[in-house]
Amino acid sequence: MLSASMLIFQSFSTDKKAPAKAKNVILLIGDGMGHAQLFGASVLNKQSLVIESFPVTGMSKTSSADDYVTDSAAGGTALSAGQKTNNGYLAVDPQKQPLQTILEIAEKNSCATGLVSTSSVTHATPASFIAHVADRNSYEDIALWFLKTDIDVFIGGGYDHFAKRADGADLTQQLTKKGYTLATNMDDVAKHKTGKLAALVAPVHCAKMSEGRGDMLPKATRKALELLSVNKKGFFLMVEGSQIDWGNHANDRDYVFSEMLDFDQAVREALEFARKDGNTLVIVTADHESGGLTLPSGNLAKGEVGTAFSTKGHSGVPVPVFAYGPGAENFTGVFENTAIFTKILKNSTIQSKK
Repeated sequence: MLSASMLIFQSFSTDKKAPAKAKNVILLIGDGMGHAQLFGASVLNKQSLVIESFPVTGMSKTSSADDYVTDSAAGGTALSAGQKTNNGYLAVDPQKQPLQTILEIAEKNSCATGLVSTSSVTHATPASFIAHVADRNSYEDIALWFLKTDIDVFIGGGYDHFAKRADGADLTQQLTKKGYTLATNMDDVAKHKTGKLAALVAPVHCAKMSEGRGDMLPKATRKALELLSVNKKGFFLMVEGSQIDWGNHANDRDYVFSEMLDFDQAVREALEFARKDGNTLVIVTADHESGGLTLPSGNLAKGEVGTAFSTKGHSGVPVPVFAYGPGAENFTGVFENTAIFTKILKNSTIQSKK
């Protein structure tokens, strides 16, 4: 009997020939996701993850401009803007000069854009696609950048950084004036059918899976795809499984693997959309590994795995890259994390008009 992921792989691998360049791009980032996090979740799941069904795999080196071990700000910037920068910097170079992000490039080419995260949308990874600041902890400054772009959809936490600010400003009112529908819970997100959406569904970060977050991430991914795909010129969407990283920092294996399995369901939404659409490039990767996780023992038949963490911080080991869709074959091999940005632009039609 074939597993669900094997059936998905068969359907993806037998699709009709794709166009040379993708119209749409979905970049899914498992924050802190390394090879051990992937395989450990697969063992506990007693069957392959959806992520493992991708036909093309590669490996990304993650060091930052000023450190062997990157943080999420510099790691996110490498993916969003294609350049190494210092830890703590968001879409600025080591000299603090702004770097154009792939989201901004897509907007300039009249494509739709979106961000989905289980953290605050002002946290390092989503922020690296939209803000240009040299301090990743400047959350209220980062929130202002959402008013400086034409991003179509963003779903995640961070309501307080927009509405309960030290400067007294209520950015949610300004978002409404710019034409956004404001949602503060996933029920409101589900009801939204068309137009710009600013969904700030938690005061700061969304809850852990173990604390009742439910299927927020796959549902948010599905809604973002529904809204963005209306644009005939194409779209760019970044989806982050933020809390894989936090489980690693806590050296909490249950936290890590529950977040991994949730992220895998968001990947399923992206792949199912791409398979039906036929013109979408999907990339799954990480900004870095964290926890230094190893799997010294296990039992495949029983779905058991032993774990050992070597750090409560990040590590410098390369992280996996998975690709599906037009141009996916160009994501194989070993390369710097900055190459993912370059490969997306070369293999899609979202780049700026000349």
